[in-house]
Amino acid sequence: MIRDFGWSDALRQAFATFAAQGHEPGRIIVQQRGLYGLATDHGELTGRMSGRLAHEAESAGPPAVGDWVALAARPAERAATIHAVLPRCSAFVRKAAFTTATEQVVAANVDTALLVASMNADFNPRRLERYLATAWQSGASPIVVLTKSDLADDPQSFVDEAAGVAFGAPVLAVSAVTGEGLDALAASLKAGETAVLVGSSGVGKSSLVNALAGEGLMATAAIREGDAHGRHTTTHRELIRLPSGALILDTPGMRELGLIDAGDGLSATFEDVEALAEACRFSDCGHTNEPGCAIRDALADGSLDPGRWRSFQKLRRELAFQERKEDRAARAAHRQHWIAVHKAARAHMKTKYKT
Repeated sequence: MIRDFGWSDALRQAFATFAAQGHEPGRIIVQQRGLYGLATDHGELTGRMSGRLAHEAESAGPPAVGDWVALAARPAERAATIHAVLPRCSAFVRKAAFTTATEQVVAANVDTALLVASMNADFNPRRLERYLATAWQSGASPIVVLTKSDLADDPQSFVDEAAGVAFGAPVLAVSAVTGEGLDALAASLKAGETAVLVGSSGVGKSSLVNALAGEGLMATAAIREGDAHGRHTTTHRELIRLPSGALILDTPGMRELGLIDAGDGLSATFEDVEALAEACRFSDCGHTNEPGCAIRDALADGSLDPGRWRSFQKLRRELAFQERKEDRAARAAHRQHWIAVHKAARAHMKTKYKT
C-alpha cells in the first residue's frame, strides 16, 4: 500500500530509527480539522497526533499532506497515533495564519509544483512570479499550467506572457473540457512522484485532477463572469493517486503566497534581472541615478519590462522585511530566554541563602 504512495528503499533506511522504536511508516494523504488520512500497509487509517507531537506542532507547525510519519497503528479501529514526522525532502510553504509558527507547509515531499493560472481576465504574471519564487525555493520543479484554453480567443498570447516570466520552467496550455494539452501534462507526472497544484480559486485545479484521473473525484465550480474570479471548491488538502501511478495534491485556492526564506527562489525566478544588475558599472548600484546602470538602460530600451522590475523590487523588499521580522523575533526569544534564566538563578540564590 505505501509503495503506491512513493515509499522507497531510501525512505526505509531513513525510517530505521523509528522502526527500532516499534513504529510503522505511513504517509499523510488527507489533512482536515486536526484529523489525518494515512496511507499505511494496513490500508487507509485515520490518525491523530500524539500529545507530544501536538505540543511541538504549536511552534513548529503540524504535519502536512505528503509527510511521511512514524505511527502506532490500530488496524481493528482503522485508527493510528502519529508520533513523529520524517525529515522532508521538499516543502511548499506559505506564511502561517492563526498560529505561532512562522510558516505553514502546504505540501511536503513534492517533486513537481503545478502553478495553475487560467486564460482569462484574472491572469496575472506578477502573481505567477511570486508562485515561481516559492516553488523554486521549495525544492520542487515548477511547471506553469494555463487552463481554459478552449475559452481563450488567443491562447498563444497567454503562453507567451507566461513564458516571459517562467525562466527555466515549462509552460503548458490545457483544457479539461477538450483535453488539449492533457497528454503533455500527464507525461510530466511520473509514477511514484508527487505533484502539487497551486493557484487561485476558480482556475480549474479540481477540474484538472478529475480530467487526469478520468473520473469526478473533486468538486468543481464555475468562475464568476463579471471579474473572472472563482470561489473555493477544495476545502482541504488531499493526495490522490492517478491511474498512471503518479500522485497529485489539490489545494484550496491561494491568491497570494507570502515569501518564506525564498532568496534562492527569487534569484531563480528573476535570473534575467539579477544578470542585468551584475552588469552595472558599480557593484553597489542602486539602479536610480548611477552612471552605467544596466537596469536603467534595459528599462529605457524596452528589454526589461517595467512591471517585472517593479515586481522584483516588491518581492525583494518583502523578503528583506520578513528576514528582519524573523531576526527581531529570534532576538526577542533569546532575550526572554535569558531573562527567565536570570530570574530562576536569582530565585535559587534567595532560597539558598535565606536565613
